[in-house]
Amino acid sequence: MNQRLIPLLLICCLLLSGCGANPLPHDAEDTQLRIVTSSYPSYDFARAIVGNTEHLHMLTRPGIDPHEYEPTPQNIIDLETCDVFLYNGGESDAWVDQLLGSVENPDLVIVRMMDCADLLWEEHEEEEHHDEAHDHEERPDEHVWLDPENVMKIAEVICDTVSELDPAGAETYQKNRDTFLDALQELDQTIQEIVDTAARKTVVFADRFPARYFTEAYGLTCYAAFPGCSSHTEPDADTVARLIDRIREEEIPTVFRVPYSSSTLPEIISEETGATIRLFHSFHNVSQKEYGRVTYLDVMAENAEALKYALN
Repeated sequence: MNQRLIPLLLICCLLLSGCGANPLPHDAEDTQLRIVTSSYPSYDFARAIVGNTEHLHMLTRPGIDPHEYEPTPQNIIDLETCDVFLYNGGESDAWVDQLLGSVENPDLVIVRMMDCADLLWEEHEEEEHHDEAHDHEERPDEHVWLDPENVMKIAEVICDTVSELDPAGAETYQKNRDTFLDALQELDQTIQEIVDTAARKTVVFADRFPARYFTEAYGLTCYAAFPGCSSHTEPDADTVARLIDRIREEEIPTVFRVPYSSSTLPEIISEETGATIRLFHSFHNVSQKEYGRVTYLDVMAENAEALKYALN
């Protein structure tokens, strides 16, 4: 057993033998499905299908970088008292495998979102120029939800899962799925129209690059400072120079930054080139104020607006 989880298990035993704390409502007469998700994308997609949040709980906290999350004793309790656990499965969910190894719930149904998509590998145009001191470990890009077609596949799997576990609610789940799929198809068409009518097909991320699935889906070329989940905050001087030269040569008007980034590179490049800085929301998480209010569709609509400026 992982040594880090032993203290968690001891605390959990005390909690379970005491008040049995559980943030999800559950009693003997409660027949509604209890769903736990690892992060906000899975939370939002589950909410779109089940239609409410009373029996839906997210493990990570709003407003933090999910890559830095540390599981708690309560997380084990949450998973031992729920019916469905929905998580993404990428690097930011690395802690999930340890957590599941400590959970005793033989009836738990687990859905891994990355299993619903054709995976792409982390890469970007500038990565090959990084020096040997940089991390070149190859890994699948975890940001599958940034392609709306992948979200459609995920929604289908969630709907099938909860409909099988709760046949009485299946009709409602399927109606919600259909509504969500229609909205996703409209979003997909909107973004494609923006790209099709744009003056250019190149975007620059002066930051980490979570948008591989997005740029592949819409036929865009991207240049970025770091791969998707890189821990680096500042690139080498050669990479900065190449990005600045490319922006000047192609007269790229906008560079993107991502949420929860501490990099100063967007400001440096903006000062050197005159390019404006816009946020491309990776939807890994949302702020406490946005939690439960902001949806994937909201965020992607904002990304689409930002894309207009970057491509024209």
